[in-house]
Amino acid sequence: MSSSAVDPAYVTARPVNPAGLPTSYEHGGRLTAEGTTVDPILVEIVQGTLASVEMEVETAIGRTSRSPMIRDAHDFRAGIHDRQLRKLTGRSYSALVHPIVRDYPIAEMREGDVFFHNDVYESEGGIGHLPDLCVTVPVFHDGQVVAFVQAFGHHDDIGGAVPGSMPSNATTVYEEGLAVPPIKLWDQGVPNRSALRIMTRNSRMPDSLAADLDAECSACLMGARRLGELFERYGRDSIEAAFDAILDATTETYRREILSKIPDGTYVWEDYAEHDGVDEPQLHTQRITLTKVSDAPADPEHGRPAGPRLIIDFTGTSAQAKGPINHCGDYVGGNFLKKWLAPILRNLADTPERMAELDVNEGIVPLIEMRFPKKGTLLTPIHPAPTNARTFVILRLLGVLAGVVAKAVDGRMPADQETIRYTGVYGKDLDGNDYLMREVLGGGSGGRYYADGEDTIHVVPDSRNLPTEFTESRFPFIVERLGLAQDSGGAGQYRGGLGYEKHIRMLKDAHFMSIADRSILACWGVRGGKAGSPFQVVIDPGGPDEREVDALADAEGIKAGQVVRIRTTGGGGWGDPLARDPELVVRDVVWRKVSAEAALRDYGVVLTGSTEAGDLGFDADATTAERSGRAAWSRDEDPFFDRGPGYAALADGADSADVDRI
Repeated sequence: MSSSAVDPAYVTARPVNPAGLPTSYEHGGRLTAEGTTVDPILVEIVQGTLASVEMEVETAIGRTSRSPMIRDAHDFRAGIHDRQLRKLTGRSYSALVHPIVRDYPIAEMREGDVFFHNDVYESEGGIGHLPDLCVTVPVFHDGQVVAFVQAFGHHDDIGGAVPGSMPSNATTVYEEGLAVPPIKLWDQGVPNRSALRIMTRNSRMPDSLAADLDAECSACLMGARRLGELFERYGRDSIEAAFDAILDATTETYRREILSKIPDGTYVWEDYAEHDGVDEPQLHTQRITLTKVSDAPADPEHGRPAGPRLIIDFTGTSAQAKGPINHCGDYVGGNFLKKWLAPILRNLADTPERMAELDVNEGIVPLIEMRFPKKGTLLTPIHPAPTNARTFVILRLLGVLAGVVAKAVDGRMPADQETIRYTGVYGKDLDGNDYLMREVLGGGSGGRYYADGEDTIHVVPDSRNLPTEFTESRFPFIVERLGLAQDSGGAGQYRGGLGYEKHIRMLKDAHFMSIADRSILACWGVRGGKAGSPFQVVIDPGGPDEREVDALADAEGIKAGQVVRIRTTGGGGWGDPLARDPELVVRDVVWRKVSAEAALRDYGVVLTGSTEAGDLGFDADATTAERSGRAAWSRDEDPFFDRGPGYAALADGADSADVDRI
């Protein structure tokens, strides 16, 4: 076998950059010739080693970083890529290596080099907003680059108009912080002190930024050494053949087990972001037209084999917003978006256990073709459109894909979830020093055709809320409550998961910030399931200054002694609530996930006894009578999706969209 054999289509792709690689392409070429064989035991060893190295890199970052967002919330991830820039690991999504090789020829890279970037418009779609800082380290064997180790994470502050670098009313990217195009941050093991000084000088948290970058650079350099040892042990040809085998296996698995579940045809659905921080709330549309083709012809120019293919067309997506909810998704054929969206497809696996086994690596890329509208939309913004709240778009796209696939498979997909929003407080601590506490709080996931949704989950792997013991010891507030938000999960035959309810009492005057969506629109229910409860923040609940805070807020004042109550979104329900087992409703009331009032209102269950006496139950005859007096959900007459009462407020009174019916 020859390690230099690559897909001819990859070699002939145009245009090329100084590194000799295409600046834009759908799928990186093979490292070995088609049909090359490799010992399957070696493939298992290589795959396990890749996963181990990725975990070791992340563990090192978590143990040596300094900022709460990286160290405690774990809002970062690592990735391993081959020399054709294909992502090899599938435990977590990661950024792209493309902008590095675009600007720095591979042949000129040297051991000990570390590359850095965070510029959204120079990242080829791999970076969504400026606080996401990315480091990339090449892996060497016999003096040549054979792979890349990369890490990127959400850092506390990189400058800009507000603490945290996420101004909710930004109208240009210039207000959002310091944008750094790809640079060489370390040159053969020597840090570029001038570049580091520029970055830390622009940050309100210079010490934690410097420590976090040092942790990430050092961890990736360590990971590169580990991978170099793998090449040294087994040889480059064998390892690269194993890389191809790993990705080929993913392609074949998704082709056979996932795409085969979607009937051929074309399906359309859309969902919305509700506000952009500048204009009044409105429906910012993200639309997907999904076409499944079982016998698509080969497309060697773009590295797509013959056979099953999904075509995802975003035509109909709204124009780019004035505010910061735009996402640069159309670079390198949507390479990042394909790997971001593909985990949704795993819900079509035969069992939940099988779903958990399926990785998302570069092997899914040739199975998906993306078609983007012209420049100037939410997914194709034009520089310098702001992007710091782009989660409103990329999170919604997960739901849009889930919804459009649900239409194709009679609802055998989960209902909606919204599991990222940024909240925080900042001001002077008890010693008079500046502080910033920012947290990424999760929410409930959607009900599924076989089970309830999960409570308080987070879409970022291994991330979590900040520990109360840590925040109370470091910041001037007390966490008086952290629990589940009762009744937040959408009602259904399978209930949506619950969101958080968190109460923070301030010890000093401060400012509250929030970057959140789903405060008007709710997480939708499917196939008769009801929408979950929306996001809500109330300052001084029950007090003289009680007021609800907008979900996009930069500097909402809080007085010492006042409480901030945060309730995050509940997942949508799946199936008609009147079909839910009454015993499960009783259990939910005992567990305080559902109130006694909601048991009757939403599920038609007539309770008996009480939780206090320990004899809570239900009256079977009265429940049957109650339910029989209500109209059951009808596939022919009712919308397939329930968007909740907030939709009508933004849709001129309509209770559903045209695409919501089957």
